[in-house]
Amino acid sequence: MTESPAPPRPRLVVVGSGMAATRLVEELVARGATERMQVTVLGEEPVAPYNRILLSAVLEGTHRPEALTLRAPGWYAEHGIDLRLGARVLGVDRDHRDVMLVDGTLVEYDVLVLATGSIPTLPPIRGLVRMDGSLHDAVHAFRSLADCRRLLQALERPGNRRAVVVGGGLLGLQVARALGTRGLQTEIVEGAEHLLHRQIDTAAGRILARDLKRLGVAVYTGARATRLLDGPALRLDNGFTLDTDLLVLTAGGRPSTALARGAGLEVRRGIVVDDRLASVTDPSIHALGDCAEHGGRTTGFVPPAWEQAGVLAGILCEEAVTYDGARVVARLRATDLDVAVLGDAAAELDAGGELVEVANPIAGSHRRLVVRDGRIVAATLVGDLSRVGLITQHFDRRTVLGPREPGHLLLPERADGGSVALALPDDAEVCACAGVTAGRIRACSSYEQVRDTTRATTGCGGCASTVRQLLSSPDRSVLATKGP
Repeated sequence: MTESPAPPRPRLVVVGSGMAATRLVEELVARGATERMQVTVLGEEPVAPYNRILLSAVLEGTHRPEALTLRAPGWYAEHGIDLRLGARVLGVDRDHRDVMLVDGTLVEYDVLVLATGSIPTLPPIRGLVRMDGSLHDAVHAFRSLADCRRLLQALERPGNRRAVVVGGGLLGLQVARALGTRGLQTEIVEGAEHLLHRQIDTAAGRILARDLKRLGVAVYTGARATRLLDGPALRLDNGFTLDTDLLVLTAGGRPSTALARGAGLEVRRGIVVDDRLASVTDPSIHALGDCAEHGGRTTGFVPPAWEQAGVLAGILCEEAVTYDGARVVARLRATDLDVAVLGDAAAELDAGGELVEVANPIAGSHRRLVVRDGRIVAATLVGDLSRVGLITQHFDRRTVLGPREPGHLLLPERADGGSVALALPDDAEVCACAGVTAGRIRACSSYEQVRDTTRATTGCGGCASTVRQLLSSPDRSVLATKGP
């Protein structure tokens, strides 16, 4: 009597090899799922998956490009995953359940995950594009490793000493700070009334602008670029003209949804998904990261994308989990600039939250909490992140605080004439991107082990100094940080 052959393993195809897709595959490997299903990852870029958030660190010169690699191709092969680089997808055929690559190759799937991220859009500035459709030589996007390398090459050319960055969001500030540390005379143009207008309020924006000016970066807010002139020079709608050698575009971007639209999936701003992160049109297709829209919201940050990846891995492994919406967590990764954002402060204030605020413009710090029913529902911290770990812990756990506790969190006790001795409990979150606690870091023997086993420091990089201090502390329990 012969045994019947084992049923074929289900075929999972992931379109995209960015940070969300990589996290999904890591979560599947951790669950042993790659032994039960055939996993194929289609990455459009010709390089191994890398940390896009740290591109500004490569531009700044503090990281080498190879240090950004999240997982080398050998790791995928070791776990039986078919990683195809330089594999651009032309279309999705839902009837035949396959995707076609631009070279005509067909890849069949039983379950498809779209992790296509976002794509840059050109701002309405005349002169960016030549008559033949090519970008002006002075114009640079900054979304990929190839963009970063092209900009680095431009910095090496004699005469390129001035730069204008269009966009005062997180990416724009990181790029501007990186160019400034390279010795370029750098200016930021932001159309809103203050920097980081989606994350922080006007007062905090003023402090951030002042910090940038102190670091040598000029800031123009409430002004829009209208035309790139010969010279080159950038004309603003307030009458100013900024001479420049390089123009870096960091404003403008939208979810990459062309494949989903072509396949007939419901798309609004992003690919509309339900609580299982499945398309509301086709349950065999999932989406996560920047391209997904859940509950009418899209995200543009690493923490929610990684949160979605963990949930989706559980769903694909038939765990009883659902996705109830991403927490908003954002960190600015730039030398000498500290910003952390939790939740949506404006929305929570409109919903009846109470504001607890401490500001010291002279010292360059602005800290605010929004508290509702005794719980921290939002926070913005500029210039002083000494208590961001504890605040994040309370935010995530929805801890009910006493009436004095929110204020105490914004006024850490001072010791030794200015430093703050802060004991982080094991369950305090240190890495917001990967959700890693101080206890998990203390259990590691080296920085490299932290990166490999927890993925802390591989997101925005904002926790790197805290991780190093925890590892170097004799009892690994006390963390010294700066005061307000």
